[in-house]
Amino acid sequence: MLIWKPKKAVLFRLNHPERITSVIPTAKLVKHEGQVLVAVPHRPDETAVLRNLGFAVPPPIKHHYEWSGPYNPYEVQLESATFLSQHTRAYLLNGMGTGKTNTSLWAYDYLRSVRAVRRVLVVAPLSTLERTWADTVFRIFPHLSYAVLHGSAQRRRKLLKAEHDIYIVNHHGLKVIANDLKERNDIDLVIVDELAVFRNNQTDLWKNLNVVLNKQCPRRAWGLTGAPTPNEPTDAWAQCKLINPTHPDLPKYFSGFRERSMNQIDQYTWRAKPTANDEVQKIMQPSIRYSLDDCTDLPESVLIDREVELTDEQKLAYDQMLRKLAAEHANGEITAANQAVKVGKLVQIGCGVAYDAQGDHVTMDCSSRINELIEIIEESEGKVLVFAPFTGVIEHIAAELRKRWEIGVVHGGVGKDARDLIFRRFQDKQDPMHVIVANPGTMSHGLTLTAATTTCWYAPINSADTYTQANARVRRPGQTKASLIVRMSASPAERKIYGRLDGKIEMQDLLLDLIKEQELVE
Repeated sequence: MLIWKPKKAVLFRLNHPERITSVIPTAKLVKHEGQVLVAVPHRPDETAVLRNLGFAVPPPIKHHYEWSGPYNPYEVQLESATFLSQHTRAYLLNGMGTGKTNTSLWAYDYLRSVRAVRRVLVVAPLSTLERTWADTVFRIFPHLSYAVLHGSAQRRRKLLKAEHDIYIVNHHGLKVIANDLKERNDIDLVIVDELAVFRNNQTDLWKNLNVVLNKQCPRRAWGLTGAPTPNEPTDAWAQCKLINPTHPDLPKYFSGFRERSMNQIDQYTWRAKPTANDEVQKIMQPSIRYSLDDCTDLPESVLIDREVELTDEQKLAYDQMLRKLAAEHANGEITAANQAVKVGKLVQIGCGVAYDAQGDHVTMDCSSRINELIEIIEESEGKVLVFAPFTGVIEHIAAELRKRWEIGVVHGGVGKDARDLIFRRFQDKQDPMHVIVANPGTMSHGLTLTAATTTCWYAPINSADTYTQANARVRRPGQTKASLIVRMSASPAERKIYGRLDGKIEMQDLLLDLIKEQELVE
């Protein structure tokens, strides 16, 4: 066997060439140096047939694809993209921070280049449409056109009608265009980001996706998630009914898989069997899984930005506050001394817990931000540090997270003895304390918290020194795992603060920049 790169073909010298030519119509007989060889296009479909015939043909993407973008894929990304390119229906289960977005888009771009697929629909969380998926296409795949299907139903349908290579829609927005996709057999690949969101087959969310994947025209489908079973092993069943419903090991009914993976304790209580993970692995195939620790060529710390949408209540409060601050600026009431406090009011609104004139906490709907934080913690491969800048915000976060995990809380009102106990318990691998929610200023120096693998900034702070030191709590001597820094933001104010923290730039005139951007001053 020989790879003929100029022609993107595989050459075989066989005594019985009909073994290949009889089953692969694109195979041809060619003469080379007086010998008759079988030439087969080195593409995914032909490669799959050749492997079924017993020929160890290497993956074509590794030989013929020119990886798009300014840098080459990491080893984990290369292997994962290769895997996806060889499967019509598959699961990409790599951990958070391993680059699943780039990986799946490289695989799509390769398949598109060999005309194995035409267009792709990406179904993703709302927070990732622009800052993750659209930004990645813009930076890494400039030759591909894309549309983010967001806004009114009319606007989504109009964008879908336009010709693009990539269409990006949020999970709940899929229902708006589901019927329109019925006639779009040119959209022949669907990438489902955060597949675990679809773990309940009784929801409209699941049913809409099932229609698109399994009741319309034939489509490839890849499911992406780093945490397929965040609650119970049975979470996997509904996901598998979407991505690969005909897999021979997948029970037809939920009850069948529950009996295989869980023990019934009483009428209402089920607990996972010791073999539950093995049962999940059996049905979630074909799949590939790398953890962040497997990515030996990644940087020691990986930075991810997660953008969250403000709720309607937050949007109204944010706009009113920004206008109020613009008026104060016009009246000369904003000074260098109080500017940070004023900007902090915008950050508080983004967090969903603001302070009134009496210093009392005013809580508003911030469900989208809390839900995003829960997803981040579920995806993390280890314990998590959550940093937030205000005591009221910290207490609100802790109250929500305690519904799922054991939480430690550290801020100025928590005494030294209590803090020391929290840190000791957190560092103990056997202790169930899974998350610390803290003010970064109370634990940014000296501490070693290597039990954590993820540092999540629920909102930014003003001090570049404190920010840098807080990020170093996980990357300390004794840390044996790769670490992840996730930064959440929901407003222009927060994004500007993060930008200045990155450049270690002073926060001076930040508020004025925000006011000018909103055209609230001349």
